[in-house]
Amino acid sequence: MTPLGVPDAPETVSPYTLPVILEVRGVAEPEHFGKLPEAMAALLTAVGTLPLGPDQQAYFAELFGPWEEQTIGQRLATHGEVRALAFLDLTPTVVRLYSAGPGRPQ
Repeated sequence: MTPLGVPDAPETVSPYTLPVILEVRGVAEPEHFGKLPEAMAALLTAVGTLPLGPDQQAYFAELFGPWEEQTIGQRLATHGEVRALAFLDLTPTVVRLYSAGPGRPQ
């Protein structure tokens, strides 16, 4: 209970606790994360350091924001990866999250 007598919200636990790999091709080496929320936060941090315009930054924030964890997790479970493109000048850069478990995409 909170001091005002309101019940505490139940602590949520992510159902997507499988390890994932974050890759920003040509910018950084793939990085392993134990849980999806950690990888999504790191992805937003990594993309935030790239010289992207406001529209691209907003696109990544919308696609990989913490509220999209369930959607991204379902896509990883179904397809094994989630990809998006960032354009650095005119060069497309692949940003990927993919399963680090057995049978993962290469």
